[in-house]
Amino acid sequence: MDLLSPDFLLIAATLLVAGALTGILAGLFGVGGGALIVPVLYEVFGVLDVPDETRMPLAVGTSLAIIIPTSIRSWLSHRSRGAVDDALLRAWAVPIVLGVLVGAVIARYAPAVVFQIVFVLVAGINAIKLISGTKLWDLAPDLPTGPLLRVYGGLIGFLASLMGIGGGQISNIIMSLHGRPIHQAVATSAGIGVLISVPGAIGYILAGWGQPGLPPDAIGFVSLIGVSLFVPTTILTANLGVRMAHGMSGRALELAFGSFLAIVCLRFVYAIVAG
Repeated sequence: MDLLSPDFLLIAATLLVAGALTGILAGLFGVGGGALIVPVLYEVFGVLDVPDETRMPLAVGTSLAIIIPTSIRSWLSHRSRGAVDDALLRAWAVPIVLGVLVGAVIARYAPAVVFQIVFVLVAGINAIKLISGTKLWDLAPDLPTGPLLRVYGGLIGFLASLMGIGGGQISNIIMSLHGRPIHQAVATSAGIGVLISVPGAIGYILAGWGQPGLPPDAIGFVSLIGVSLFVPTTILTANLGVRMAHGMSGRALELAFGSFLAIVCLRFVYAIVAG
């Protein structure tokens, strides 16, 4: 596509606006923004005639690359406010990275519908929990220690890698199911995005290396144009999202995040049914 054509300029403008919204979401909810990035990129790659079998993993891999600077900015802002559980991040670091690498390997062979179903299931469960505010699903008053805590870390990395997100949705629900307040879950999840996005992006580059149907700008399953258009506005607005999060009550933050996830889930349910 001609870089100066009206169609490409419209795509560029769409990605810049989506990047600004992604930055706000990253700071507000402690997520890398993949819940917005993946569906936007999925539609953009469709307009660019990327084959269906390549479209979703390319959106996921590009999302993980975009999440790297977004998560770093969000994590540092939350950390400056003393809201991050650094001990938990250290305990989860290695299991999360291992889970991410396993997910990236599976991404090379799994059909596109697998990514969509995983996205709907994980984000849908989280949405119901947050909107209802129920405590009936709570598993314990605090997170476990030892092997089970590391299993949680591996699960976060694995599912986040398949979904193309920073892991905030998954870590948020795990932490909230174990009695952690939403503001701490959001802040700590921003740091988890850093642990997931770096190995995740590398894994998707390797998983997509040499795959047919990729656009000319792609390195494996990462689109350089997608990254370059998303990242600038994302970084600029991440700190705004952090300020918004710390200005909201815990219940208001839960309702906002849950409603957002529900909308995204409906979009992917439609894609699965229509496909």
